[in-house]
Amino acid sequence: MSGAIEVGFTTSETHRVTDEMSPPHLPNKVLSTPDMVRLIEGTCLFGVQPYLDEGQTTVGIHICVSHQAAVSSGEDVVVSGEISEVDRRRLVFDIKVTHGDTLISEGTHQRFIVGGQP
Repeated sequence: MSGAIEVGFTTSETHRVTDEMSPPHLPNKVLSTPDMVRLIEGTCLFGVQPYLDEGQTTVGIHICVSHQAAVSSGEDVVVSGEISEVDRRRLVFDIKVTHGDTLISEGTHQRFIVGGQP
């Protein structure tokens, strides 16, 4: 693992909410919680991947986030993660999902580095 993955490392991605990300039982097309979690995991996965050794990747092992506000289809969300802890191969991200000035979600997400040399 590269020394670039340390406490304070940040990653961020902007995502457009689509109709397919909406729960089928709701009359309005809004971002579902499972799809929000998928966006969080993807942002953290792809954010650290370039800094891992060849043959390494990460897997999600824990997530604890809120879902505080709705975001409609066609609108953008920004998913941001900052590493708050590195324990050997375990990475802990502090997570925020926002839409403009609105906080959509916050919490933590843990990933574990697999593959490569221990």
